[in-house]
Amino acid sequence: MATEKWTAEGEALTALILDVFRLNGRLITAGDRLVADLGLTSARWQVLGALANAERPESIAWHARTMGHHRQGVQRIANDLEKEGIVEFQPNPHHKRAHLVILTSKGWKLYESAIALQTPWVNSLSSGLSLKDIEITQKVIERLKTHLEQENENAP
Repeated sequence: MATEKWTAEGEALTALILDVFRLNGRLITAGDRLVADLGLTSARWQVLGALANAERPESIAWHARTMGHHRQGVQRIANDLEKEGIVEFQPNPHHKRAHLVILTSKGWKLYESAIALQTPWVNSLSSGLSLKDIEITQKVIERLKTHLEQENENAP
């Protein structure tokens, strides 16, 4: 049995983490519904978004790290998207086996269609929230993400 007690901040953060888990589930469900008619799932859409928002073509491993996912899961989705002509793999001049992955023109159109659906949805979802509160929440999430990334780097 644990002898250490939560600090007030630790208890509050635990409650926040549980809410984030619940929110994640609801966001995935909502995202799946939002883009279902495009033949997408939230997972496929997330990969498209990572590719669309990357500064330059990158490998699957790089995208997986950026997204906080396992390489194998992102690779499976990218392979499926490649079969559908949504992404393509290109040689990587810096690594023989880790190809670069990019959106095709079909992929860009699909991503833009998803964003066209997401924009009015997210505008409605943000109704009643202040910009300041959203920015503070984003900063807290970014800080927690950084802490977790540092822990992961220092893990044995």
